[in-house]
Amino acid sequence: MNAPAWNPAIEFMEREALERLQLASLRKTVAWALKTPFYRRRLAEIGLNRPEDIGSLRDARQLPYTTKDDLRDAYPEGLLAVDREEVVRLHTSSGTTGAPTVIYHTQHDIDGWTELVARCIAATGATRRDVFQNMTNYGLFTGGLGLHYGAERVGMLVIPASSGNTSRQIQLMRNFRVTVVHATPSYLLHLQAALAGEGVDVTELALQKAFVGAEPYSEETRDKIESLFGVKAYNSYGLSEMNGPGVAFECLYQTGLHLWEDAYLLEILNPQTLQPLAEGESGEIVLTTLQRQATPLLRYRTRDLSHLVGGHCPCGRVHRRLARLQGRSDDLLIINGVNVFPSQIESALMKISGVGTNYLIQLEKRGSLDRLLVKTEVEAVLFAGPPHTLDELRERISESLRTTILVKPVVELHPPGDLPISEGKAKRVLDLRPAF
Repeated sequence: MNAPAWNPAIEFMEREALERLQLASLRKTVAWALKTPFYRRRLAEIGLNRPEDIGSLRDARQLPYTTKDDLRDAYPEGLLAVDREEVVRLHTSSGTTGAPTVIYHTQHDIDGWTELVARCIAATGATRRDVFQNMTNYGLFTGGLGLHYGAERVGMLVIPASSGNTSRQIQLMRNFRVTVVHATPSYLLHLQAALAGEGVDVTELALQKAFVGAEPYSEETRDKIESLFGVKAYNSYGLSEMNGPGVAFECLYQTGLHLWEDAYLLEILNPQTLQPLAEGESGEIVLTTLQRQATPLLRYRTRDLSHLVGGHCPCGRVHRRLARLQGRSDDLLIINGVNVFPSQIESALMKISGVGTNYLIQLEKRGSLDRLLVKTEVEAVLFAGPPHTLDELRERISESLRTTILVKPVVELHPPGDLPISEGKAKRVLDLRPAF
């Protein structure tokens, strides 16, 4: 063991022992699933009627997939595996694009989730000596309560600031000497600009670590956050269907996100063929819950894209690591027949000197062709210089993007603060093309 840990017995468990634990937990999960109307039907279709029918972890590949549409169809109680009286909390999606999804939790589930988040926090070297400011939404969004409970379990002083009210966030950071924050990457970049606007130098803060997640972002954006704040920014992965935060997290060494395999059975599959992919090959993350009682999920198709990181982490953990998320399979933009992920555009922008921290990707239709418009803020000083300075920067951005994504965009340059600011998950893409 070469790193801080919350539960060393599990985090540094030998691989063979970990897989034995996974198999036992998978059988329990199937037993819970068989209590739900939804999975009773699905499992009967493949002739699986008893948990003992699972003879090995490989047998998990015979289990049915679960999708977000399945969760919507089962709303509100089709996936509830326990009596209603045993449920202590639920989280739902907004339901703005159809029926909402709901995940129920027993006290056992909440305790297990809290332990997983505590592991994540401790893996970064944070301890009860830290002051933690949670800058994400509370309520039905899982990021707020998930990190809050985990940080309290570690023993940190927790400030439940929630999102928004940036001046208040800055005041809290200064007054209580906050050492760790949790926020979306877009909000941290906005916060840094607000600090400068209020004349606060980051060196006046006690900040040492940032837990960053809830939206895809590039390594270049992480570098920018670390440079602007003088901190270490740790990548987080979670989704509400798998509780929320606490599925996977970077450790002190930042060599990939350790996915807690005693709690989740992981597969990386080709999203088109659903065939398993080798280490290093990018595909869709498919997860099975191994600890949750109230809402067990079998082979949930997350639509998130990543790959397994090879080799060993210096921390000594054997839980497999995910690379930074590439995006979601349903985030893919097809522009005049070319496949483009928004993260590719962000990565190219963040490498260019003078480019700010806020941008917007807009897609339009011009005749029969798609038009890609990239709006990005740039440093204010550039607007005070000769016009050719902006022209040269605009062309440099356009050429960099054309080289990266094979599509030449129209580029608009904006002064700082000109583009809309999101205090929750950033909306980076505006697709105005007509639907057919």
